[in-house]
Amino acid sequence: MPIRIDNDLPVKKTLENENIFVMDENRATAQDIRPIDILILNLMPLKEDTELQLLRSLSNTPLQVNITFIRTVSYESKHTSISHLERFYSDFETVKHRKWDGLIITGAPVEKMDFEEVEYWQELTEIMEWSKTNITSTMHICWGAQAGLYYHFGVRKYELPAKLSGIYKQHTVHRKTEIVRGFDDTFLVPVSRYTGIIREDVEKNPALRIIADSEECGPYIIIDENGKNIFVNGHPEYDTYTLDQEYKRDIKRGLNPDIPVNYYPGDDPAEDPVKSWRCHANMLYTNWLNYYVYQMTPYDWR
Repeated sequence: MPIRIDNDLPVKKTLENENIFVMDENRATAQDIRPIDILILNLMPLKEDTELQLLRSLSNTPLQVNITFIRTVSYESKHTSISHLERFYSDFETVKHRKWDGLIITGAPVEKMDFEEVEYWQELTEIMEWSKTNITSTMHICWGAQAGLYYHFGVRKYELPAKLSGIYKQHTVHRKTEIVRGFDDTFLVPVSRYTGIIREDVEKNPALRIIADSEECGPYIIIDENGKNIFVNGHPEYDTYTLDQEYKRDIKRGLNPDIPVNYYPGDDPAEDPVKSWRCHANMLYTNWLNYYVYQMTPYDWR
């Protein structure tokens, strides 16, 4: 089954050209089934890129998924047009008066700041508090995962000696946990961040479990006791060239970045990267939608 998005969302045509099954609003209204309703709080600066990346993975499920994008009002994006935001995004005030099946909180380029210094931190904490009673399951991605771990469980982030950038091998720890059902023992994930968490800070909290981790990057997938909150410390949704774009952007900024690890053939930035994480990314979102959202949410929230 498809994802359902706004008829006029610009990435819709791209998805259709990639043979991804997208259902518009007209066809969706004729479906006599209970679709699942997913909110996406998009905190990334290039919002249309993130929309496309997430929708690609969310489409790989037999469920019908209704997508609603929301944005912060306490901070105005500088890299996405106002017309796009006003046309395709809601705000928290608009969506908070009802129950939703799932919520995705994306990463954000504010890692080096203390959480409380982020302009929209108060708004984000209001959303995370609200999610405890109005969302069946929330997936937090990268900085969103660090923010969620800090707010819900007091797990702090720490600045790393150098930026982690590249494709890193992860190890499946708890193979019988539904979020990693069908995963190989090892798999690859894009990582791009300046901060991390300490494994011991997670392990000493009895409400949290590390499901997959990396010797180089630390804990990758963490869930709470009932899967209401899932924390993904990486960017499985990244496109083939996202790290390439970030690397070249950092060069232009004079940051002298290291070449992303295990990304370019022969570590040569002149070569085209090969996407080696698509299957894992698709399965991660499919497992979340099925086992932690669809299987757990009531048929009628009322």
